Amino acid sequence: MNLFLPILFSFLFLWGTAPATAAQSSPQAELPTEKTGANSSALPTDQDNAHRARALLDEAIQNLGGQAYLGVRDMQQSGRTYSFFHGRPTSNGVLFWRFTQFPDKERIEITKERDIAQIYNGDKAYEVTYKGAHPMEQKDVTDYLRRRKFSLDTILRTWINDPTVALIYEGNAIAAEHPALQVTLINSKNESVTVYLDTDSHLPIKKTFSWRDPVDKQRNLEEEIYDNYRLVQGVMTPYGFTRYYNGDMAGQRFVNTVSYNQRLDPAMFDPNSGYNPNRPPGKH
Repeated sequence: MNLFLPILFSFLFLWGTAPATAAQSSPQAELPTEKTGANSSALPTDQDNAHRARALLDEAIQNLGGQAYLGVRDMQQSGRTYSFFHGRPTSNGVLFWRFTQFPDKERIEITKERDIAQIYNGDKAYEVTYKGAHPMEQKDVTDYLRRRKFSLDTILRTWINDPTVALIYEGNAIAAEHPALQVTLINSKNESVTVYLDTDSHLPIKKTFSWRDPVDKQRNLEEEIYDNYRLVQGVMTPYGFTRYYNGDMAGQRFVNTVSYNQRLDPAMFDPNSGYNPNRPPGKH
């Protein structure tokens, strides 16, 4: 159990779907081999390529729900999650409840009693148990902030609206065993993330980014797969998630229920509020 809970929370919280309002300090994501063209004759081709990349991402946003997707302020999820260690399952699955308030608040509860939680609020993180709240280790916080920075929501809400971000259409690819169209985004810090869109629906089916560890200098690759999309309140919502770390499956999450814009109780993101999910609203 001592090993299982940290691994489980690592998968749940480091999924990182809440967009960040500002870039957090994190190891720099590593670029693929960069193609640079200094001569002016390459400029029209580069512009056409960037326009196609932007058009594909705009279509992905539209197919996710357009303004309904962009207008999501908060989200609730419940379901079952499975954690892995070095690609091997560590449990038969655990119930979870997940609450996200954009841009930078998140809470996850596990167990049937919902008595174990972790809270992210800005760049702070806490674990809450019957013993009370205590700050999480800085390494875990750094990992979470990195994944939040490269989350799909951050890419589609923030990165593509940044004029300093380069958009590159990279053609056809295979992602999650499906034909896909590949688009890479590179920001002003030379950090990159690649999004794979289904060739038919143009919905995101995979996202990847890599980064180099500042301690051991090793390159790490993180991948996320999105599937089983369903329409919820006008938003196309993936009910299945799979995450890989350096090629090994790191976790899976299967969603049972989703709702948007429910005006979440601010107390649930305050580790010292005494918030209890089993009490009626207004009695915390």
